[in-house]
Amino acid sequence: MNIVESKMKEKNKSIKGFSKLSKKEKIKWISTNFFTSEDISKELVSFWHPDEAQQKIIDGFSENTLSNFVMPYGVAPNFHINDKIYCVPMVIEESSVVAAASSAAKFWAERGGFQVSVEEMQKVGQVHFTFKGDFHLLQNDFNIIQEQFLIDTQHITANMRKRGGGVLSMELLDMSHLEEDYYQIKVTFDTCDSMGANFINSVLEEMARSLLRYVANTDWDIKDIQIIMAILSNYTPDCVARAKVSCPITALGNFGEMNAATFAQKFSKAVKIAQIDPFRAATHNKGIFNGIDAVVIATANDFRAIESCGHSYASRDGQYRSLSYCTIKDGIFEFGLDIPLALGTVGGLTQLHPMAAFSLALLGKPSAKELMCITAAVGLAQNFAALRSLVTTGIQKGHMKMHLMNILNHLNSSPQEIEKTCHYFENKVVSFSAVRDYVDGLRVNSLS
Repeated sequence: MNIVESKMKEKNKSIKGFSKLSKKEKIKWISTNFFTSEDISKELVSFWHPDEAQQKIIDGFSENTLSNFVMPYGVAPNFHINDKIYCVPMVIEESSVVAAASSAAKFWAERGGFQVSVEEMQKVGQVHFTFKGDFHLLQNDFNIIQEQFLIDTQHITANMRKRGGGVLSMELLDMSHLEEDYYQIKVTFDTCDSMGANFINSVLEEMARSLLRYVANTDWDIKDIQIIMAILSNYTPDCVARAKVSCPITALGNFGEMNAATFAQKFSKAVKIAQIDPFRAATHNKGIFNGIDAVVIATANDFRAIESCGHSYASRDGQYRSLSYCTIKDGIFEFGLDIPLALGTVGGLTQLHPMAAFSLALLGKPSAKELMCITAAVGLAQNFAALRSLVTTGIQKGHMKMHLMNILNHLNSSPQEIEKTCHYFENKVVSFSAVRDYVDGLRVNSLS
């Protein structure tokens, strides 16, 4: 292929008005320009929801949709949280995560369960602006400005206020020592059981317009003020769930040949290492989010926002650290987790997505605070299970056992091969090469 032909081929991969095409037209264009097999279209269509009405709802969640991306929906039973039993929905592609959460839930159910509290549920938004005038003018008038903000946003906040939420506080911050002429108005909100992103952003944008109107009605120069942006913050350090488990060290039991005292000492040391070493802390906290994300996705909450907030919280003292802690005092083992979780149970996709609605029903239609407690407990359970494996048998033994079926499916194993391979590796270390060699051996023997 010469250069001209190559450029023409690449040009054909560009398109105008793609979003205006029907779904079938989009698929046809994708298939024609990026694939050689005609089976691509059939494969994409095969993942459509059989109910056209449901598929229409799902298509509305995003843009330029072609098909649905299927993820496993599992449950972790036996979660005793604040003296209540839950069967927790989890959406994740890694089977060992659900298995680990279930195992830890059962372990702690026999030792008093998880105790979780939520002290506050404040969320944050900001109006960022520049002001070239005298900052003291803003300071002196800020009480009046706040009152005007509340008046100008009452048409937006009315329903939220009826539910007991709304704007909690406003603060004028001078940031000009960091960036020339830069100031912000920091606003805190209570959005009750909703995630509240759209609510918060609508209020903030109206406040920004209100600020401009206020300045325009003074003798200040309107040219001195410029709104940069008005947007919520996903960092919510005052919307924290605190989960913990505890029991006498002797009640932990033995772990193979390792006694309870040795286990507690190694476990505690592993957590402390994650407190002081950011390299370990990143993997340590990722394990926590293995559990948290799975619940957040299952309930159609925003896992990107939750992760962003959690990692910011882990760095709040200037160094990235473990989100969990462990103490051993007077013969008592305590393991806990403090995690900001701005979750919602109404609005957004929580009711629109059929599986999200099912998840919330499965959990007993919890409030946002209760969902925070459940999610934090799952994160702590996940962390406990991972550290228990790390300080005893090592992480790979259990992980690869759960991964065995993925390897067998990758090798297109028959039911007979799966049965024999699972039996063979019951007490052996699983690796891709070892499984492949064993399956190859089975196939050779079947031909001889």
